Amino acid sequence: MTQHIGIFVTGGIAAYKVPLLVRALVRAGNEVRVVMTDAAKAFVTEATLATVSKAAVLTDRNEFAQPEHVAHVALAHWMDLAVVVPATANTIAKLAVGMADNVVTTTLLAFSGPKLLVPAMNDQMWLNAQTQANVAHLQQAGWQVLPPATGFLAEGYAAVGRMPDLPVIETFIATVQPVAFLTGQRVLVTAGGTRERIDPVRYIGNDSSGQMGTALANVAAAAGAEVTLITTATLPTLPQVTVVPVADAAAMRTAVQATFPAVDIAIMAAAVADYRPVEQADHKLKKHGADGLTLALAQNPDILAELGATKTHQVVVGFAAETNDLLANATAKLTKKRADLLVANRVGAGLGFNQPTNAVTLLAPDQAPVALPEAPKVTIAAQILRHIQQVRA
Repeated sequence: MTQHIGIFVTGGIAAYKVPLLVRALVRAGNEVRVVMTDAAKAFVTEATLATVSKAAVLTDRNEFAQPEHVAHVALAHWMDLAVVVPATANTIAKLAVGMADNVVTTTLLAFSGPKLLVPAMNDQMWLNAQTQANVAHLQQAGWQVLPPATGFLAEGYAAVGRMPDLPVIETFIATVQPVAFLTGQRVLVTAGGTRERIDPVRYIGNDSSGQMGTALANVAAAAGAEVTLITTATLPTLPQVTVVPVADAAAMRTAVQATFPAVDIAIMAAAVADYRPVEQADHKLKKHGADGLTLALAQNPDILAELGATKTHQVVVGFAAETNDLLANATAKLTKKRADLLVANRVGAGLGFNQPTNAVTLLAPDQAPVALPEAPKVTIAAQILRHIQQVRA
């Protein structure tokens, strides 16, 4: 879904990374307008940001270049979302007290939509009690904050204060929710395809990328939930998502069993292998003539069925990826696994595994199927999570 995004650049060294962020947002189909302070011009040029955004950059110098309209108010009306990146301690302080002394602060003061803050600064400035109080005040006023990462700073040492990696910022922007509809909820999500080892270099696997499960985890966190993501994938996640990396079905089962009793919602989006080799060689297997290789396979435990059989208060959600007879197969799985909701998606024809979009049908006991048309997986994730809330009600 195309959004009108305002990117507000302030005077921190991390501003040199912003053109790549803008380019990524435009590539994703968004319309982007950039506003920058005079201090930001020391680190990134107005021309660069105008080129990558495909629009003129709003600055103090040109704010009144078109007298037929008030530029900062017009931009505030145009935006769906505002992102301050990097946000310096100085600008955070100004925003906290409602100052409007430059084009960045005046535009943000005129904007009533979702506002995102991406602080980046020296660790001592970030940890200063006044900065922390300013950030807390903005959060109470409705601002959403992506905390700085720990890493190598411009000062030459590693500490907290570094601007998060661009894929994390992109995820922060893509998953923002206008309402924290999962506040107080504890959510477990599995993602990715398991790898069942044959030997140290070979495995039985599948084409699941983990994108759908990771999107569910990120959107749930953005909606206020406490999230644990048990995954075989290595995709960007929001800082508030607790990631438990696993490789095979056995490890995933162990992690799920340890987490499940304490959660309210369990979403099994991972593609867990049905079978595993009975024996796993500790060395690379060599070819032996032309007779081929015969593998003895054992069936893996059915994690979703186990959760359906042992649930107490939890809502259990499963996934069914099918190539044919989608609704018939998914309905049978819903009943057999005793799930509260099943997300059925057809694999192939540009949908499902390793694709940025998905189209799914939601099945719940004694309810008519709900078809969600093709959309980005982040959008589908938000729709699934809101439907889960309806199932719980």
